[in-house]
Amino acid sequence: MQYIQISSISLFLSLITLSTLVNFVYGQDGPDLASSQVDKISLPYDFPDQSQPGDKLFPMRECHGVKIEEATIDQLQHSMSIGQLTAQQLASCYVDRITQVDGYVNAVLQLNPDYLQIASQLDSLRKAGTVLSPLHGIPFLVKDNIASKDRMETTAGSYALQGSVVPSDAHVVYRLRAAGALLLGKATLSEWADMRSNNYSEGFSGRGGQARSAYNLTVNPGGSSSGSAIAVAVNEVAFALGTETDGSVINPAERNAIVGIKPTVGLTSRAGVIPESEHQDTVGTFGRTVRDATYVLDAIYGVDHLDNYTLAQTGHTPQDGYVASLSTKDALKGATFGLPWQSFWTQADPAQQAQLVELLDLITSAGATIINGTEIPDYETIVSPNGWNWDYGSTRGRPNESEYTVIKVDFYNNINTYLSTLTNTNIKSLQDIVQYNIDNTGSEGGLPNTNPAFASGQDGLLASLETKGIRNETYWQALAFIQRSTRENGIDAALLHDGKLLDGLLVPPDVGPSYQIAAQAGKKLSFPLPKIKPISNRPLYLNNTQPNLIIINYHNILIHQNKHKGYPMITIPAGINKVSNMPYGLAIMNTAWSESTLVKWASAIEDLQLTEVTSSSSSEDMEYRRTAPKWNGYRERNIPVLNA
Repeated sequence: MQYIQISSISLFLSLITLSTLVNFVYGQDGPDLASSQVDKISLPYDFPDQSQPGDKLFPMRECHGVKIEEATIDQLQHSMSIGQLTAQQLASCYVDRITQVDGYVNAVLQLNPDYLQIASQLDSLRKAGTVLSPLHGIPFLVKDNIASKDRMETTAGSYALQGSVVPSDAHVVYRLRAAGALLLGKATLSEWADMRSNNYSEGFSGRGGQARSAYNLTVNPGGSSSGSAIAVAVNEVAFALGTETDGSVINPAERNAIVGIKPTVGLTSRAGVIPESEHQDTVGTFGRTVRDATYVLDAIYGVDHLDNYTLAQTGHTPQDGYVASLSTKDALKGATFGLPWQSFWTQADPAQQAQLVELLDLITSAGATIINGTEIPDYETIVSPNGWNWDYGSTRGRPNESEYTVIKVDFYNNINTYLSTLTNTNIKSLQDIVQYNIDNTGSEGGLPNTNPAFASGQDGLLASLETKGIRNETYWQALAFIQRSTRENGIDAALLHDGKLLDGLLVPPDVGPSYQIAAQAGKKLSFPLPKIKPISNRPLYLNNTQPNLIIINYHNILIHQNKHKGYPMITIPAGINKVSNMPYGLAIMNTAWSESTLVKWASAIEDLQLTEVTSSSSSEDMEYRRTAPKWNGYRERNIPVLNA
């Protein structure tokens, strides 16, 4: 065998020739340009440093010298007002954060391709002296069932609606744009907002994949507004919007250690939102603080004649907005709260009870009174002892007392009408969605056990399809029962103690029936009145013998509605499960239109959490407030996620 020997001189000449060739082809700057694109310091920002503890795995870069990780909206506004940051820079830094962590948590479904151009316009307004609101230049996400009339999709996480064109912005998106907020993208969600299946992986959609909580990526992240809550929790945006029919704001908020506000049905417009139930749907807000979530609520609430449910808020909203109700821990002196222990608290595990009771002790030490035993009168009938179950009436053999009886019918009617407003799609009915899922069962799980995220296939959609949208006697009986048992015989009754109204009910939102009761206490309807042909989208007021009833049109569906409505709820971070590392919250329930009250008490408790330490906890160990994600299981990708 012969070997070719290359002298050092020959090798040197060949390298010179190669260098000359590179410079000739790419120019003198070519090698420098290539070198400049090499990541010379990969850790800790571009890749997680596995030698660090969980809460140090994904630190966030400073944004042009400004620390924006965990920054409040007020802090971000201050940085922009003094010229430290521009809206373009801030948005780009949040996109950098999305690039850093979203491959793990999968909270962002789509980025707005025009975000830099919009940010530039907002910067120009600020430079000219115009700041539209506290949200001016602040990036946010909306759940992918909230329409935006731009180059982004609105699909409820389903490929079935990909490419469809919405007629306009959802009203809440329009209001946020008008307030100067920057729509950065769409968030992932549980497909069709959990309507499609009853045995599914929370936070999964065919188009979006599996969203995961940064506290533990292997378990249920909360839903259906999963991505919205996760994105706020990991500092991908400052705030986000979600929607709730039954727990879909409160549940993901508390499972991601952020604040969630679920408003009274009718306070925020549902126009342009892919619907589930006209009686229970509401648009809510997510923030890392009560103040931030309240800023957003102030921007989106208001009357919208495309959703006549909002007309009933007239006379029930504060003149100066809800921010005026923000308070400090001093407000707790003299406050009186109820504790419906048997109704909800007994379903919390002992460790959670102990940690939340420690927080309750802190609240009483600030001067508040907490009265135990203020129960929901019918809790033994309406509260499932086995956790959340929106068909608990049928479980008891009484479908005419089941929330699901109402939801199935509402969804059939509401979704068909919504689909009729879309263009550039052949999906025009619930039947079309069902068939699409069957034809594409690999991605959409239209048949049972063909997609691990949808073990039961699309049984929720099929159950709705079977109703044909008929509002029969069983439907009306179920509607009357769930509203009566959760309202006057429910939350309102529990709030009345010894003839005096309590300031709120303190509940553990990790116990699903708590937010389920608030969700069912939605619209109080009369039994069907004689059919009246709608002449417009405006309300038709009945004669003076029924002054509290109006006929309204929601997505062109004629219904009869009582002006008295409910019920809102707010949750704040309150603890961490020592086993799963998943957070849980402390929630406050109250009656219709009581958002000002909820904001007052939630902000007071939050201030107490941030400024006080109990004798049994050190500042490092005081976990009954917002804490950093632990990123448990950050390299695992199990589907379905675990219900833990």
